[in-house]
Amino acid sequence: MADGIYVGMAAASARAAQLDSISDNLVNAETPGFKASRPAFQSFMPAGRGSDKILSAAVATGIDTRPGVTSATDSPLDVVPQPDTFLAVQTASGARAYTRNGHIEVGGEGQLTVGGNALLDDQGQPLQVPEGSSPTITERGEVFADNAAVGRLGLFRITGGLDRIGPTLMGPGAGAQVTAVEDNDVQVRVGELELGNAPALEATIQMISAQRHFDSAMQAIQTYRRLDEKAVEVGKIR
Repeated sequence: MADGIYVGMAAASARAAQLDSISDNLVNAETPGFKASRPAFQSFMPAGRGSDKILSAAVATGIDTRPGVTSATDSPLDVVPQPDTFLAVQTASGARAYTRNGHIEVGGEGQLTVGGNALLDDQGQPLQVPEGSSPTITERGEVFADNAAVGRLGLFRITGGLDRIGPTLMGPGAGAQVTAVEDNDVQVRVGELELGNAPALEATIQMISAQRHFDSAMQAIQTYRRLDEKAVEVGKIR
């Protein structure tokens, strides 16, 4: 009966990975710029001796880059980048990361930030405005401070897979290429934010389904365990 237990364990492990992913999606359903995780499953036969048992596993977790719903904020520093593009930020470690989170704030000494990370311009340099000024952003990504131009938002396209760095921060995966959007093609929607692309209702339904599959796998493990115990008892009697 051990093979049956292994099948149940593999299924439970795969569903546990799915539940972790769905929980993260649900928590961040309204987080600006969040992109949902989608685990990929694979069925396979165990190596070695012949077996008619098929195991399953969560073999990878991808990032769903589809756009989320937008919410109007009317803030002059909230933007939604054009589809399939990302804003660039510099993290505390000095590394570059990319995000769809367009909630821009003015930090210390007039530095523009997203989630506490320095926002980068089209030249890859941190954007900064004079202290005490009132910055605004145009639909062309131009940044003004008290009607004086100070720079332009950098927008970038990533061709290939993405790696998650933080809840809303991503980096190019292995073999992916990053290209800057030409200044003439830069477009953003001002006064709006793009929320997470895993709606709460959808994630809740997925969680209920995954939880039921997980419970079924655990019940199967318990059933096979009881059968094993009975087989041992029968063997002792004989």
